Amino acid sequence: MTQERPQITVSSLDLHRLEQLLDSLSPEARATQASLVEELERAQVVEPGEVPPTVVTMNSTVRFRTEPDGKEFERTLVYPGSADGSAEKVSVLAPIGSAMLGLSVGESIDWPVPRGDTMTVRVMEILYQPEASGELHR
Repeated sequence: MTQERPQITVSSLDLHRLEQLLDSLSPEARATQASLVEELERAQVVEPGEVPPTVVTMNSTVRFRTEPDGKEFERTLVYPGSADGSAEKVSVLAPIGSAMLGLSVGESIDWPVPRGDTMTVRVMEILYQPEASGELHR
């Protein structure tokens, strides 16, 4: 049974930067980002100051759970250039990063992962969101 994808919200600033990032990728690399492209195409786009504080935006620190294993993680969603390999950061181009973008607290999404499997990602809490902290032009 396929879960209906929840509505996602993306700030106009994040959308612009992500579109630039995707445009800069090679055709092969861009092909691996089809799920992210689909998400951006269906996203509700709002101005940075209008993003609800419960939505995962770029540079947000999020507590999330993968299901069905129930493992919980805290990660900051970053652009690839800021993904320094530390366990605290996850690139938006990684499957788990693409899955979290735009979700609200309490929502989950089924997301394809390598080898044809699917994982479910559930947002438990937003520990930090730039927009909620007044950082609208970061």
